[in-house]
Amino acid sequence: MRLRSTRRQKADDRPEAPAATTSGLAVELRGVQRQYGRGAGTVHALAGVDLALARGTFTAVMGPSGSGKSTFLQCAAGLDRPTSGLVALGGTEITGMSEDELTELRRNRVGFVFQAFNLLPSLTVEQNVLLPMRLAGRRQDRRRAAEVLAQVGLADKARRRPGELSGGQQQRVAVARALVTSPDVIFADEPTGALDTGTATDVLGLLRNAVDTLGATVVMVTHDPVAAAWADRALFLADGAFADHLERGSAERIAARMAMLTSRRGAMAGAAA
Repeated sequence: MRLRSTRRQKADDRPEAPAATTSGLAVELRGVQRQYGRGAGTVHALAGVDLALARGTFTAVMGPSGSGKSTFLQCAAGLDRPTSGLVALGGTEITGMSEDELTELRRNRVGFVFQAFNLLPSLTVEQNVLLPMRLAGRRQDRRRAAEVLAQVGLADKARRRPGELSGGQQQRVAVARALVTSPDVIFADEPTGALDTGTATDVLGLLRNAVDTLGATVVMVTHDPVAAAWADRALFLADGAFADHLERGSAERIAARMAMLTSRRGAMAGAAA
């Protein structure tokens, strides 16, 4: 993993032309900035981010409220366009893609797990899992659905509907849906935020197993140090830039690093006031 954050010193600086992407990487960001608004009201949600994540890794992204976590995930996953810079998934640059091309890429090569599960209540568990294939116009492979449902421990729930399942089981369905197309990367946005501790552990174990056994790549945004401790590394965002990282950190070390970052940010804000 290579990590570097840059901040441009002048508003009229122009980013250099991006070099070719690196095919061995699952996620690559170079000089990514995302701004909202103009003039004095401009918000620099991402202030120049460089990041390279290898395939088959589990990365947690943390940071105080307003640090840019959601914007990072949206830009990295092709859900939002950066103001400048390069984003590539699986060696394919997505920055200049049309909306139709981005939609096709997300359906075929990206998996998503959200805090709110985002399952369709009128569909069965099997139909929810197969939805990415259906939306992509691909043959709906029921054997593949059965395979991923078995991997998440729900082989006997294929005919059920989401409303008949517990919250933890619904999140397992969401993980199976994310795995069904064997995507280049799975983006998880607070995947355990709505779960109790025991169920959260089960879901995090599934994501960890997807990386270790299936060779998946997982990028997880979380506020929970316990969840982040399941990852290979934790990256810490502050004011739209990566400020720190921790390899294979325990929940205690991650929590301490977050507290230090939040305290430092608060002190800087107080000095500027």
